[in-house]
Amino acid sequence: MNPRHVAIVGASGAVGQDFLHVLAARNFPIASLRLLASPRSAGQRVPFRGESLPIEVLGPDSFRGIDVALFSAGGAVSRQYAPIANAAGAVVVDNSSAFRMDPAVPLVVPEVNPEAVRGHRGIVANPNCSTILLVLALWPLHRAAGLRAVVVSTYQAASGAGQQAMLELRSSIAAALRGEAFAQKALLQPLAFNVFPQVDVFLPDGYTKEEDKMLYETRKILGLPDLPVDATCVRVPVERCHSESVAVQLERPLSVAMARELLANAAGVELCDDPANKEYPMPIRMAGRDPVAVGRLREGRVLSPGLTFWLAGDQLRKGASLNAVQIAELL
Repeated sequence: MNPRHVAIVGASGAVGQDFLHVLAARNFPIASLRLLASPRSAGQRVPFRGESLPIEVLGPDSFRGIDVALFSAGGAVSRQYAPIANAAGAVVVDNSSAFRMDPAVPLVVPEVNPEAVRGHRGIVANPNCSTILLVLALWPLHRAAGLRAVVVSTYQAASGAGQQAMLELRSSIAAALRGEAFAQKALLQPLAFNVFPQVDVFLPDGYTKEEDKMLYETRKILGLPDLPVDATCVRVPVERCHSESVAVQLERPLSVAMARELLANAAGVELCDDPANKEYPMPIRMAGRDPVAVGRLREGRVLSPGLTFWLAGDQLRKGASLNAVQIAELL
């Protein structure tokens, strides 16, 4: 690829910082790199490839000369500035939910539906982190045996709520060990030694917005507009990496042995399935790594024909920054 002029919007956040690591690790061809964030982060300097780059204030003139803009600063910022970036000639890869369900905007996981990028009109959406992890495991099973239904429960790390939530988890655990009260601000409920079944806001039908994302985004990415997906999303006291318990109903029987073989050879997936030797996916082993680990594969007892399995992956890496950079590579 020819070197590109790249901008990162939300450069001071957890995903923004991970963008830098991924761009460097993948040797993305960069002619120039512009780091953009809110005024409170302006002036900070960030190391990248032996240089010290300043964080600039995001504004209407931030995208002059930019080829690709990686956005991770929330839906409101994306809705305001993505059209401005487009008008300046940049293609936007957006990590927020602002454009994901827009029929005119491709929603892309490069290992699953790379061809969707061809239809972009200046914006490509990065899916929800939990959805990305899920569809990487679903895709090889669907190609082999067809999907009829998916039931998934997520175990989502504090980092899914942002950098402040990660810091709050550590502080709240320390306070709990000292027997002190702690007033959380970044998280909806206390997370130290606790789990709570709410990620994002509740909707009228009792599901949360996060659970709806997993339904509708999975359908769009897989091209299965009627696929039933029943999700329950839970926040757990893990700093980084989401896990998911998944049960699928298939159109045709698929043996566990064949499923293991398919997943072992699937792009973006790492098979970790040797329970007898205590080998199965765990967040502590996946932090900072690219693949999604899948294990605990077994024949389903309720959905038939079906399979049940467990996965874990770094939602800041493959669930956000890595997937966005892979989209930029496709572009």
